[in-house]
Order: sequence, then C-alpha cells, then structure tokens
Amino acid sequence: MSGSGLLQVLLYFAALTAAAVPLGVFIARVLAGERTFLSPALLPVERLLYRSCGTRPDDEMDWWRYAVSVLLFSAIGLLTVYALQRLQGLLPLNPQGLGAVTPDSSFNTAISFVTNTNWQGYGGESTMSYLTQMLALTVQNFVSAATGIAVLAAFIRGLVRKQAATVGNFWVDLTRGSLYVLLPLSAVLALALVSQGVVQNLKSAVEVPLLQATEVFTPAKDDEPEKRVTVIKQQLPQGPAASQVAIKQLGTNGGGFFSVNSAHPYENPTPLSNFLQVLSILLIPAALCFSFGRLVNDPRQGWAVYAAMSAIFVVLTLGVI
Repeated sequence: MSGSGLLQVLLYFAALTAAAVPLGVFIARVLAGERTFLSPALLPVERLLYRSCGTRPDDEMDWWRYAVSVLLFSAIGLLTVYALQRLQGLLPLNPQGLGAVTPDSSFNTAISFVTNTNWQGYGGESTMSYLTQMLALTVQNFVSAATGIAVLAAFIRGLVRKQAATVGNFWVDLTRGSLYVLLPLSAVLALALVSQGVVQNLKSAVEVPLLQATEVFTPAKDDEPEKRVTVIKQQLPQGPAASQVAIKQLGTNGGGFFSVNSAHPYENPTPLSNFLQVLSILLIPAALCFSFGRLVNDPRQGWAVYAAMSAIFVVLTLGVI
C-alpha cells in the first residue's frame, strides 16, 4: 500500500481515539446520572419527559422488568414503522406522491430498523415519503441505537452490582442516551454535512435537462417488444437527507436516505464529509469501551477492550487497502 494510504489510516485512528476517550467519559457520566456541561440546558427537558410519561428516575427495575420494557418498546416501534409505510400514500409530506410500501418490504424494514440491523431492501428516494423517512426511519435510528446503549448500561450494572437486585431503569437510560448523546452529536454532524453540500430540504425532486441526450432501453414485457427511448431530462432527488445521514452513521445504522446510501453524492459530496461519516460510524462504539472502564471503576479494562478491537480493525483495514 502507498504511504498516503497508511497515513490516512493512522490519522483516522488517531482522530477516533482522541474523540472516543472524552466522549466515553461523558457517556458514562450520563448513564450514571451525573451532571454534565449539557445539564443546564437539557435537565429541564429530561424532567419534563419523565413527568409526561409518568416515569420516576429513582424507580429501578430488576432484569425481568428491564427486559420486558425493552421488548414492549421495540414492539411498539415495529408496529409504528410498519403502519407509517403502509399508510404513507394517505399521509402528508409526500411531494412525489408515492404509494404504500408493499407488506413484505414494510415488515422487513420495520423489524430491521427496530433491531438496529437496518437492512435496506428498498430505494429510498423512490419508495419512502419524507414523512416516512423522518418519522419512521430517522426516529428508529435514534431509539434503536439508544436502546442498545441502554441494554449495555444494564449489562454493566449487572457486572458491577454483584449483590444488587436491580439494573437501572430502561426508560431513564433510553431518555438520557437519546437526549444527551445521540441528539447533540447528530445535530452537530448534520450541520457539518449541510456545510459540505448534503441536501436538507422538503422540496420535491428537481427536473433538469441533460447535457447530452441519452438512449435507454426498456426490456420486453408480455407481448410488447423492447423499446428504445431518448432521455433528455433527469430527476434530481431532494429531501431531508443530512438529518437522517447523521444519525444513520452515529447510531451504526443502515438505511440511507437514497438507495445507494453514502455512495450518493447528495449524502456524501466531499472528502471531508466522507471522513466525518467514516469517523462517526465507529465513534460511539469506540467511546463505549471507555464508558465501560469508567462504569466498572477500572479504566484499564476499557483500554484493554479498545486495544483488542483496534488490533482487529487496523489489521483488517490495512488488508482491505
């Protein structure tokens, strides 16, 4: 491999480590309910959410209640995402006039987004309305990632509290992970991506003339022969992409706004946007290593986990290059 390729890997790894260490400490403080620099602005919002939902932050759950809460929340999310896809033809924010997503695709997308696996078996710009993208997929990108963080927090408490009967409160962990970690990071990244040219609007697709007319062939269908059509215009997709791309990367989600994800120039137009997206997709997983070390009161364990993950990552990355 070239020297520049090796330098890129080293710079990336250095940037990832430099960002992951303080973020990991911050996440640990959030999950422990400690005060952070965001508390003055977000603590009133957090308390309002608890009052609205009837949640008591000091009401901790045993492992059974915690697990049931995770499954119940996931089931509600699955049904909501499925319903929004099936009803999108009747709902607003659909400038392309897209109809309902098919039942099988709707179910596949709903269950994969709820489980944070995010299998994209559809073309985003030609299948999903803006409302579905924002209210179903983007919301699930947030809460499925926050659910994963919450489950990790419960697991760590189970290791640390050897004699305790509780592992925290799922609703509190979910709220704090979303409010203090995912939302602020996504807002910063979304603005950075917009500055690089990632689209963020509610306009319908823009039709533009091609610089050169192009001939395309339509395949034979039933009794109709193959046809040759001259195309002189192209539809350029629009939409609220930057806000979804940010949490897609930070939450280690799939499901890009456009069908080819971050290979699309409207999702990833510059070398800087590419670097930020590649960095952000490993940022929270790397930071959680250091959160683990702090929460178990032994930072060396966090560094050990990070070192093991990094060794695999660096070796395989160099091999790929």
